[in-house]
Amino acid sequence: MRKKLGWCLIGCVSLPNVATAEIIEIGPGDDLIATVATLAPGDELVLQGGTYNLTQRFSVGVSGTEAAPIVIRAKDGEVPIITRPDANENTINIEDVSYVELVGLEVTSGSHGIRISSSSFITIEGCHVHDTGDVGISANVPGSDYEGLRLVQNHIHDTDNTGEGMYLGCNDNGCQVHDSLIAENYIHHTNGGGVVQGDGIEIKEGSYANVVRDNVIHDTNYPCIITYSTVQNGGPNIIERNALWNCGDHGIQSAADAVIRNNIILSAVADGIRNQPHQAGDPQNLVIVHNTILKAGGDAIRSDGIVGSVLIANNAIYAQSGNAIRVAGELGAVSVTGNVGTGSLMGITAGFDPGGAIASDFVAATFSGAPPNDVFPAGGSLLVGAASAPKLASDDFNGTLRDGQLDAGAYKFDASGNPGWVIVPGFKADVAEPQGGGGAGAGGESSGGGGPQSGGNGVGAGGADGEDVTGADDGCGCSTKQNPRETWALGLLVLLLIGRSRSRRKN
Repeated sequence: MRKKLGWCLIGCVSLPNVATAEIIEIGPGDDLIATVATLAPGDELVLQGGTYNLTQRFSVGVSGTEAAPIVIRAKDGEVPIITRPDANENTINIEDVSYVELVGLEVTSGSHGIRISSSSFITIEGCHVHDTGDVGISANVPGSDYEGLRLVQNHIHDTDNTGEGMYLGCNDNGCQVHDSLIAENYIHHTNGGGVVQGDGIEIKEGSYANVVRDNVIHDTNYPCIITYSTVQNGGPNIIERNALWNCGDHGIQSAADAVIRNNIILSAVADGIRNQPHQAGDPQNLVIVHNTILKAGGDAIRSDGIVGSVLIANNAIYAQSGNAIRVAGELGAVSVTGNVGTGSLMGITAGFDPGGAIASDFVAATFSGAPPNDVFPAGGSLLVGAASAPKLASDDFNGTLRDGQLDAGAYKFDASGNPGWVIVPGFKADVAEPQGGGGAGAGGESSGGGGPQSGGNGVGAGGADGEDVTGADDGCGCSTKQNPRETWALGLLVLLLIGRSRSRRKN
């Protein structure tokens, strides 16, 4: 029964009754589907630990608001497991809603673990999605417009069939994911025997102004990260500070309209970073800066079919037996500068110092292709002081401010050693918020390197003319609306102060 409580404030002036949020707790023996259908803005559904066996289609079809999102979360210290007996349906569907948060759930079996349809401002945080019949998490229903997704700190592994860890957007600009944050996820083993694709994170054509940051991805069947062209729908996608290895195709593949910076790629079956024509996109508006790439065979950075501006600057590129940099196409707007490492060049003749040595330039790096592999610069490394100042990013793989220190590769050198996370399988720890810097466009196009509720860490790409590309933070066109959880908390505090509360508990 819903209760409305009220009392007088300030000289006993009576205030009208106002409905407030409920906290509802249920266990595996309760009806999860029916309970979710009753949720209203601001409600919080707390799931006790145990297994919730679904025998019918489960759809979240209720919306919160920016100030009062609906939250479905694990009870503190407990693990609710949501599963179904087969792959005939997705385990969880989120359909035609906004401002919904799923937090701390374990999701297994089904077709897609979690599929989002025609919804915006959805948060999936701290969820464990595994052993699915198809994709881990998807937002790929044709005709949908997905704004402000937050896919953060999720653990995804052992997918099947098409098998992407995250499948975001649609082929041929059929739907768009934009102004979204995909960060701090751990995605691996999307390369099982039944997987026919198996990208780690895939962002399809027409999706734009997304930030893919601080993810750890390894053992995939297709590229660890792939983005298509934005087809001029909006700003470029930002791919930064990710750790990647054992990528079954390219480490990072982007057709166009992307900023690729401060990533570490330890191994990939094909190329480390690859740009090539894909659907309607041809390589242009690309910024490839301050990455560290180890490549035992093949090309470390390869861009084919170039039709516009491509900047390749300040990377640490170690190709054991192939090209460090290979470019082809219309090369008038290609700029290459400040790169260091080993390997040969194709299509260009300058902008790369091949005098590096993996044994002396890093603390403890090898071409083994997986951790342990310490690619922090060693004392006396050729990387130290080798970067091009106009193309300098404002922070590094750890989120450490570079402060004008001209070190090539993903790290800023520190004589006392790596101050951040050591590369191991698992979540990236000690993640710092991006600092400083702004524009991230190519050929003078402005687009920030930040994300929702955060600033950029940017370097811009001025095409081939070498203008200064650092600058003030412009953001990335991502949502700058206040964090819904914070807004909701403030609203709830006000309601408590005026004496409005109600709760319902089911055991």
